[in-house]
Amino acid sequence: MKILILHRVPYGRIQYERGIDHDVNDVTYLGTKEALATLPSGLRHQAVARPGMRSAFEEALDWCDLRHSQFDRVISLSEYELLDAAKLRELLGIQGPSLQDVQLVRDKVLMKHAVGTAGIRIPRFARLRALLEKEETVQWTGQTVLKPHSGASSEDVVVFASLVDALMAVTTRSTGIPRLDEGTPALDLYQVEEFISGDVLHFDGLVANGQVLTITASRYVGTCLGFASGEPLGSFHFPVSATTRHWVADVLAAVATRNGSFHLEAIEAQEGLVFLEVGNRVGGADVVATFELATGVHLPSEELHILIGGEPTRELPPTQSTGAWHGWFVFPGHASTELVYQGIEGIDAYRRDPGVVRWVELPRGHALQRKVTYSAGEAPLAGIVAFPTAAATQAWLRGFFSAARASSPYFKAAQDAKPITHQTASDYRLGVS
Repeated sequence: MKILILHRVPYGRIQYERGIDHDVNDVTYLGTKEALATLPSGLRHQAVARPGMRSAFEEALDWCDLRHSQFDRVISLSEYELLDAAKLRELLGIQGPSLQDVQLVRDKVLMKHAVGTAGIRIPRFARLRALLEKEETVQWTGQTVLKPHSGASSEDVVVFASLVDALMAVTTRSTGIPRLDEGTPALDLYQVEEFISGDVLHFDGLVANGQVLTITASRYVGTCLGFASGEPLGSFHFPVSATTRHWVADVLAAVATRNGSFHLEAIEAQEGLVFLEVGNRVGGADVVATFELATGVHLPSEELHILIGGEPTRELPPTQSTGAWHGWFVFPGHASTELVYQGIEGIDAYRRDPGVVRWVELPRGHALQRKVTYSAGEAPLAGIVAFPTAAATQAWLRGFFSAARASSPYFKAAQDAKPITHQTASDYRLGVS
């Protein structure tokens, strides 16, 4: 089989060789030089470098006449190039998610319409331009989210105290979002959404032929909004109920996600689950690693088997199959006033805890990245823990974060570096490249 992979996510995060036999299949990786540099030596493949100045779809067309190519599959496991892969499949007439299907998991307006039409509760929302031009009307009280229609680790998400405040900021060009405040405002790219109170949950797993094969449920400790301003973030697994599993299946059906990985986020409101957003991809941070530790399933590998052959390698466990309940954590570096990592005081007891499965900490003096990243080895500190109960894992994460906040000036430096006015953040939820 001839397989074209739009290669963007660093190879180590996917480990394509675990899901594709490169000695049997002819695999071509199309990506920038930086992305291709992550490919391991000794792997049988063809690497094609693209400039990275335009979309993967456009630069793939520059590379060769795809109309006469004989690729059997075109695959992207990057949120940012799912649409490019769909366009190429449409051009080549080969199987895989259609452009229309992919748009349902890339455009947050379209996905909420689809989920709401299926009778699943969603936040009230409106397209920004339509609301300003009175083509749509909405009304709610309380906090309001101004956000783009699409994106992963969505940039330019702002939470305002009210809908009125959000619209006033747009009209006075004071949102803090360059695409709305400078030049010709990109109103068509944004929406407003009702802010729903409650814990943020995420559900991760695999679906094949419309059937959920395996799933875990996780609850965040902290928020991505807090992470953007210098606070640690984590999540931990908790038991999945049959009702929740059915709810997830209904959401996936509503957005036509029939094959591959999914990362679905919801608010646990007083009245029940409220849909937030869903991606036909794996989650970020250590979602993949904790999923494998809990179930024995490596999500990207099984996703590749499903996308290529239509089914996983084996019958997968429906949910967690180990006795321990895993959680991950990550500390931000982008918001600190320091240029290099100075360490976090007061956490030695947690560092030595036998419940720690993985601890990845930058050496003191290492340069801090200025971009938001959840990746171990890029963030100042990240890791995985596991305990006999979900409650114990949650308690450990909360205690760990509290100890670090109480004893380390790191957090004060981070918060002082990026004060939040009307709660500006790069995102208040979790994503992946």
